[in-house]
Amino acid sequence: MRSKTLSSLLVSCLVLTSCSARTSPVEALRLGAPQPQAASAATAQAQAPVPAVAMDEQTGAIRPSAEIGAANPQALAWAGNTPNQTHFDTATVTAGMPVPDQRPVAMLAPPASPLVAPQEPAARSATRHRVFNQRFSDAKPINFGKVKPKHHPVHGVDVSRWQADIDWAKLRSQGANFAYIKATDGGDHLDPMFHTNWKRAKDAGVKRGAYHFFYWCRVASEQADWFIRNVPRDPDALPPVIDVEYNGESSCRFRLSPEKAREKMQVFMDRLEQHYGKRPVIYTAPDFYKDNLQGQFLDYPFWLRSVAAHPSKIYPGRKWVFWQYSGSGLSQGVDGKIDLNVFYGSVSDWQNWVAGKKSWERVAGLR
Repeated sequence: MRSKTLSSLLVSCLVLTSCSARTSPVEALRLGAPQPQAASAATAQAQAPVPAVAMDEQTGAIRPSAEIGAANPQALAWAGNTPNQTHFDTATVTAGMPVPDQRPVAMLAPPASPLVAPQEPAARSATRHRVFNQRFSDAKPINFGKVKPKHHPVHGVDVSRWQADIDWAKLRSQGANFAYIKATDGGDHLDPMFHTNWKRAKDAGVKRGAYHFFYWCRVASEQADWFIRNVPRDPDALPPVIDVEYNGESSCRFRLSPEKAREKMQVFMDRLEQHYGKRPVIYTAPDFYKDNLQGQFLDYPFWLRSVAAHPSKIYPGRKWVFWQYSGSGLSQGVDGKIDLNVFYGSVSDWQNWVAGKKSWERVAGLR
């Protein structure tokens, strides 16, 4: 009788010690029983369905996943459904800005940090910007007819790593009154000469701005964040530039519809305008403009590439602030060729515009 009693006590102790302080004796007796809810959860986890919704990477909107990625496993990179995509290689490519020297690893890189480039002094320069007469030459001169680049008094350049080490003081003395400097492309590539050029150009008294080569297979908001992370906010800088053109050397092999292309541009430009307080300038080339931008973005300043004819012949009806008239310019202060540009207005227009006293619309004759 005592042995049976001791056995019963031992069993009871084992049961009780296997339970937590909050487990009742009745619950303890149920520990060995199967748990239907846990079993069903395990089954659901093993047979997890494909999510019914996915995020539109461009706008952040939630959409049915069938609309975004059913037909194309990389569709999310396009920020939405793009049923009418055609191949880039069906289009005639016009060379514009120097193309990215390496492919942005859009799908491999982690999201960019929300960090932003440091802000430069908050006050605009009070002195009027001195304008130098241009002394450039051209390896491939073009006869532009009655209205020639030399009829515009304010000339400038655009540069990237391909110009290597620039003597900015010498370049300015040759007529580079402004410079647009390659900063970023895609969402993860920084031009290795950007910060050097950015500082040295300002030290030499050159009015400078930064441009971004837009990558059509990368989310627009991520590209804007990457630009903001790398380009300081300087009130003396020229407005930022979005460079939109076809790139036949890119691994991004599809072309968005004009509506989708403009939508992505708008996302990018809105974010930059909010951060820098200046409306971005749109740089483009003839073929991309004809397919996507004709009659669009009338309230944005344009920088037009037109190296074979005056912009009025290539972009009829389009007002512009900058004209890139050569990709084969020659100048002291830089080895090799350099892109040459002009500003639309007079010296007084230029000085008032960079000082914030005149809008680009007035410079371009829109007001």
